[in-house]
Amino acid sequence: MRPFTYERATDAAAAARIVASRPGAKFIAGGTNLLDLMKIEVETPTHLVDVQDLDLDRIEQTSDGGLRIGALVTNTQLASDQRVRRDYAVLARAIVAGASGQLRNKASTAGNLLQRTRCPYFYDTNMPCNKRKPNTGCAAIGGYSRQLAVIGVSDKCIATFPGDMPVALRVLDAVIETIDGKGKRRSIPIADFHRLWGEKPEQDTVLATGELITHVVLPPPPGGKHFYEKVRDRASYAFALVSVAAVIQPDGTGRVAFGGVAPKPWRVPEAEALLPNGAAAVTARAFRGATPTPDNAFKLPLATRALASVIAQAKA
Repeated sequence: MRPFTYERATDAAAAARIVASRPGAKFIAGGTNLLDLMKIEVETPTHLVDVQDLDLDRIEQTSDGGLRIGALVTNTQLASDQRVRRDYAVLARAIVAGASGQLRNKASTAGNLLQRTRCPYFYDTNMPCNKRKPNTGCAAIGGYSRQLAVIGVSDKCIATFPGDMPVALRVLDAVIETIDGKGKRRSIPIADFHRLWGEKPEQDTVLATGELITHVVLPPPPGGKHFYEKVRDRASYAFALVSVAAVIQPDGTGRVAFGGVAPKPWRVPEAEALLPNGAAAVTARAFRGATPTPDNAFKLPLATRALASVIAQAKA
């Protein structure tokens, strides 16, 4: 690990200002992803601004009946909140499906949104990776790609977004609130938050340098039955090969998003409109234009089967 300096922030705007003005600075909260990447020198910040002391660790009711979740609310705290379990069960289930109990006790809401890909070539500093070091190439293209993306990729990168919680947040139409180094606040729909890799795969999100997530806002509860189906290589502590977050209404309509298949939580409104027609109709539309590799082409039929399981459970 390389040397770095460290300070604790007590004000969100000040924290954003420091990171925006100091090259190489990064925020740190739970550190469950950042510290691992620092140890292997994938991330090499020169200065860390610890935001754990900020007053962003509460879950509050909004005036319209939704929830406003502080950026520092832990995964455990969020998944165990009675309002979340009752009204946003897809979110609670997605969180519990991720990582381990120890990590969930430390991992934060904002950190979950910002976690970086688990592509093996991104983690291996001996291999070329456009995400880790722009314009050096993508070793995953033509390499081992079983866990990587089948849609939304580019000729620069085929990595996936690895998270579970954000897939549920996408189904729930969450909005992400931020503050930047000038004290300006903005609200970003989660549909617009994560980027497709395109020509700049090193940019995971639309956040500007120094822009700090302060809250995640959930609209009023969507009703219906909630599901999070995660298919992985082992029963726990593994990232999704394919995951399905869904809210299904009594008439068979609903919302659905997929994880483990793209650079961001993958939701196609035109596809979910086909839910009454069955899983195959939905995935045929959701994955139109997919470009799987020979290693990961199995993800397409796997997504259909996972969604079919959810639909069957909804009808039971």
